[in-house]
Amino acid sequence: MVEFQAKEVKSIDNIDAELQQILAQQSTRIKVVGAGGGGNNTINRMAEVGIKGVQTVAVNTDAQDLLYTTAEKKILLGKTLTKGLGAGADPKVGEEAARESEAEIKMALDNSDMVFITCGLGGGTGTGSAPVIAQIARKMGALTVAVVTLPFS
Repeated sequence: MVEFQAKEVKSIDNIDAELQQILAQQSTRIKVVGAGGGGNNTINRMAEVGIKGVQTVAVNTDAQDLLYTTAEKKILLGKTLTKGLGAGADPKVGEEAARESEAEIKMALDNSDMVFITCGLGGGTGTGSAPVIAQIARKMGALTVAVVTLPFS
């Protein structure tokens, strides 16, 4: 009877190892995109508190702001349009910058199961680029969620 129990435990261990291997292959690939200054601040805060299991992507038209972001992947939106100087609080500039950088955004979102987009709706980059990023993510088949903040006034 002792021998039977030992074989049973070994069998359970093998099943557990197999289940862990299957689950590892099926893990959900989650990306969090911080758009503009507000979104980049959210990415920085996520890094500070040590959130694991997601890939962070920062997108911005302001090269200096992007430089200090702690995201794993960074995309300067609209290099030709804004020359890294920001969107000037104009959502149309943010939208056009995202459209100019569509190929880079697609590469960053490749193989995503879920995409969370975070931004503030008070400036130009986040307000203008977030809908473009959401459209791209959705067309790529990812479950897409936006978490946005509104300005105080």
